[in-house]
Amino acid sequence: MLIYLLAFIGGVLTILSPCILPVLPFVFSRADQPFRRSALPLLLGMSATFALVAAAAAFGGHWVVRLNQGGRYVAMVIFLVLGVSLLFPAVAEWFTRPLVRFGGRLQGGPSQPASPGTSFLLGISTGLLWAPCAGPILGLILTGAALQGPGARTSFLLFSFALGAATSLGIALFAGNKVFATMKKSLVWEAWIRRAIGGAVIIGVVAIALGWDTTVLTKFSFVNTSNTEERLIHALDRNKSIVHASSPASPQSAPQQEVLLDEGEMPELGGSIAWLNSPPLTRKALHGKVVLVDFWTYSCINCLRSLPYVEAWANKYKDAGLVVIGVHTPEFAFEKDRANVEKAVRDLKITYPVAIDSDYNIWRAYNNEYWPADYFIDGQGRIRHHFFGEGDYAGSERIIQQLLKENGAHSLPTGVADVTASGVEAAPSNAGARSPETYIGTRRAEHFASPEPLAQDSRKTYTLPVRPSLNQWGLGGSWKVSPESAVLQSAPGKIVFRFHGRDLHLVLGPSKNGKPIRFKVKLDGAAPGEDRGVDVDSSGAGTVQEHRLYQLIRQKGPVEDRTFEIEFLDPGVQAFAFTFG
Repeated sequence: MLIYLLAFIGGVLTILSPCILPVLPFVFSRADQPFRRSALPLLLGMSATFALVAAAAAFGGHWVVRLNQGGRYVAMVIFLVLGVSLLFPAVAEWFTRPLVRFGGRLQGGPSQPASPGTSFLLGISTGLLWAPCAGPILGLILTGAALQGPGARTSFLLFSFALGAATSLGIALFAGNKVFATMKKSLVWEAWIRRAIGGAVIIGVVAIALGWDTTVLTKFSFVNTSNTEERLIHALDRNKSIVHASSPASPQSAPQQEVLLDEGEMPELGGSIAWLNSPPLTRKALHGKVVLVDFWTYSCINCLRSLPYVEAWANKYKDAGLVVIGVHTPEFAFEKDRANVEKAVRDLKITYPVAIDSDYNIWRAYNNEYWPADYFIDGQGRIRHHFFGEGDYAGSERIIQQLLKENGAHSLPTGVADVTASGVEAAPSNAGARSPETYIGTRRAEHFASPEPLAQDSRKTYTLPVRPSLNQWGLGGSWKVSPESAVLQSAPGKIVFRFHGRDLHLVLGPSKNGKPIRFKVKLDGAAPGEDRGVDVDSSGAGTVQEHRLYQLIRQKGPVEDRTFEIEFLDPGVQAFAFTFG
């Protein structure tokens, strides 16, 4: 609660910002006009505009950071500019000058009669001006959202900040010009406070650039990026495509259904290099069937955890007219190999048709961007719903049932599938992981903590970090790191990771000759014992024999920060990415 209170107070104090002065005299001139016709629409316009600008900055900044390491540097430059503008009011004035002009055009003149519409426009102009000079607390909220990922907590913080800003403006409207005169006297102190916190923001950016931010941000992080991103993507896209409709409560009323919108025609399924468990399927051949197209890849932990449900639906509803199609689109180069995909399909006991989309032709036809991603298609060949990420399996199954009923199916099986999965396919921990998916290749590597910087495509000896902070990792030994993976050049070699999660997985593969590679796992310096994953024994011993995801840790006790270490006893191992659960 304290952080929300601080955000609220920060919003209240924005009225002391020097860059708000150009609009306040005009606002005060309407303080004696009816509240519902003047003040209330103004506050609503200001809050709505502020929320839109701030949310765009938070969410946009996060996606910029996620693009690549260069995007992270872009975000840091943006917030460095924020700190400089707090230190030097002239810089802030220069940045906000276009918004001041635009706000002035919206405001009109003080003689303009009060009406809800004009007052709302005035609120928009105030919000446009308020957002860029809202102060250091907003800057820190946006910085955290950009670097750690936006989510529910960030949204509530922004709401608290906007509520505080609206409250201060409301008080000013009632108090009138006396408040304005008093504010001018306090600007000297406020300017020094802004400069001090501006300096703190700049120091924070420098700390982030040097990698000192990990401990602080993980202790006070707003969200866990990997889990929240999936929920956020699902929530946003679900709201775009579904309208919830409820029927009257009576013994004869049908259960609540979701009114599904038409998202367009099902694209063709051509361009795959092969089909497994079925001859090639076409849109024409599938007409009259309800179709579920599931994009997946066999080293993706989120995909693996959703597969038991997809398989259960395929078996449960095949006689009712459902056709499930798995589209295997690779993330890593080894997943493009047909033999690897065929083996994965056999090992995972997948029985429904699978298109091997190694050239991304089906992926592009659907404009897809996520693993896993499900597209629900009705009997007329129209996409009626989509779902990105894992979770909400009961909701997805109800949509399948609804489309089958629309298609004329009778005597459908009741209820939802009761799936009990084990190993890597087991559901994630309810406690949640605070460690995000972390790539080892230079293209997307983050939080690397070895003293030596990563060198791309050249052999180099690395030293393990002595005390890695949460979510930091490092290499030990002689490695050659490519954009996609790190390859051990000579044995022994180690990887260490400080993580928080029930499960730890690592995508690994042997060298080109396919020779098995022995390894030993430790947890906080000791053998994992009962906390071992399915791919190691209690002593921590295991072998890399093929390219896939290896579950190395599954904790039985409380989930807390732990240090993972893996030592490879033979050269040639390829390490791609860590995932958690």
